Formats: sequence, structure tokens, C-alpha cells
Amino acid sequence: MTQIDDTTAWTAFEHRDRRYDGRVIGAVTTTGIYCKPSCPARRPKREHVVFYPDADAARAAGFRPCLRCKPDEVGRDRVAVAGAIAIIEGADEPLALDELAARVGYAPHHFHRLFKRATGVTPAAWARGLKARRAAQALSGDESVTSAIYDAGYSAPSRFYETAGARLGMTPSAWKRGGAGVTIRWTVADTSLGPLLIAATDKGLCRVAFDEDWTSLTRRFPNAEIAQGGAALADLAARVVGEVESPGRHTDLPLDVQGTAFQEAVWNALRAIPAGETRSYAQLAATIGKPDAVRAAGTACGANNVAIVIPCHRVQRGDGSMGGYAYGVDRKLALRKREGVGE
Repeated sequence: MTQIDDTTAWTAFEHRDRRYDGRVIGAVTTTGIYCKPSCPARRPKREHVVFYPDADAARAAGFRPCLRCKPDEVGRDRVAVAGAIAIIEGADEPLALDELAARVGYAPHHFHRLFKRATGVTPAAWARGLKARRAAQALSGDESVTSAIYDAGYSAPSRFYETAGARLGMTPSAWKRGGAGVTIRWTVADTSLGPLLIAATDKGLCRVAFDEDWTSLTRRFPNAEIAQGGAALADLAARVVGEVESPGRHTDLPLDVQGTAFQEAVWNALRAIPAGETRSYAQLAATIGKPDAVRAAGTACGANNVAIVIPCHRVQRGDGSMGGYAYGVDRKLALRKREGVGE
């Protein structure tokens, strides 16, 4: 994991920024106590604080943990979230919050907040995403829609249909028929970084990509109606272009994308990275409670269908190098420079 510099660390402590919990430890030389950035205690003077990469290093230097913020529990929290995800993915039936929290050793309400902070979604939402992903995979196969719904873990077709539109962006039968009955509108917009394909359903953006034309949409939804956007897409397209030219202004752009529960957690974590900040792939994996899934987190970034809107250009390797980018490293560097990274 990339070492946090002292200036960034102090800023994180000043703002009690939870995103840096587990990434840096602040130790107070006058009290001999170390804390995590989000500690609610009164801040000491800057000259009395030294920073360490983790709690082990702070303890080795002779400091003791704060009894108020309990910095040693950050690692335990991540293990608990990762364990809960494994339990959810291995369960035949949905688990109540009380049972899930008990199995990882936490009080229900505390664990609910902890899980959402780490993954961006609640345990129940993670489970729903898992079922929807399994249903989408089954619907793309040869079995019937009804069989696919039951195989995915829904108690009845009605339960799936209640949420399918929101999860898949189209009805289950349309999904299985390659988008039949769905209209996807597209336009190619000029940007300072090159032509940008922008495509959306009635729900939201489903494809944003440099150097592509509308024919790429037919491969994923061969039976959808593919139509030029015109006035219906003009406002949304203008907002996407605005994100290319001046990042961070339109963070609420609607999406119609679907992935595995893991992918969606990664994408949510990417959208939570503010313009002007970066994360390593290791930090991204840790954020969603799967610190060992660094390579999988990188793969999820590569599966992102809406460039710019889900800002995978804000992720880099642990050594600070760029890593890959589907639309070229030069574009990745340009986007980051516009956000004040690397200046």
C-alpha cells in the first residue's frame, strides 16, 4: 500500500476523514497515545504528532492505542466485513442482520454501519446484488426465465420482478432476449480528449467510451432498439462532457449498469473517490472489505462500462505508477492532471 505523506495524513486527521482509517496512524508524543484519523478526540498541536503506516509500527515505537477510537480494531473490522461477504455468498437463504452480525462477532446496528461504510452498500443490498447477478447470469443462458429466477435464490418470480427493473435496467425477459423491447439512445460527442460515445436507456447511462461508435452497442444488446439520441439525450450528454472537461461537477449522473456484487461494490467505491484524489488497487480492495482481492479489484475497474462517470482513472498501482487504462495512459494522465493530480 502506498505510504501516506505527512501533509495528507495531517489533513485527514484535521478533517477526521474515515477514508484514511487503517491507512495511517497518528501518534501524540506528549501523551504516548496513537489514534486513527477519525478519532473524535480533541486534536493536539501539529508539532506533537508523528505518523506511522499502521498500528503495529506505532506500538513498536512505544505508543499505546487510544481507548476512545480503538485504532487496533480497524483491521478486525475489515476481517469481519470480508467474513460477512463470504457468509452471504455461501448462504442458501438470506440471513437476518442479527444472525450475520453475530457470526462475525459484532452488534447488529454497529455492524450495519460498518459494512455500509466499507462497501458502500448494506448487507441486505449486497445480498440482493448477489441474487440479481446470479439471475442475470442464468438469464443469459439457455434455461427459462422462471427457472433462472428460482436458481438465483428468489422465493418466487414476483419477488424478482419487484426489483428487476431497478437492478437490471430492463425486464428479465428483455434481458434474456438481448435487450428486446428496450431503446438505447446514443451520441458521439466531441471532447478535448477525443470522440466519446455516450449511450443511455430510459434509466441511465449504459456506455461511455472513447473511440467507439454505436455499433459496439449491438454486441451487448443485439435485439435492443439502437437510436440516435437527439434532444432526448442532449442534456445528459452535455453533463458527461462536462465531467471530461471539468471533473467533479456532475457526480449524480444516472447509471444503468449491471455487474457482479463484487464489481458493483468496486464501482461504488470508485464513485466515492473525490476528484483530485487517487487510490491504489490495494486500497480499493480494502475499502470494499476484500483486502486480498487486489487483482480482482483491478479486473472490476477494467469491466467498467461508463468511463469518466465511474472514475477508474483515479486508481493506480501501489508503487504510484499509472497501471492500465482502457483508453490509453495518456488520457488517464490528462484526466488526472485536470483534477490536480501530478501537478
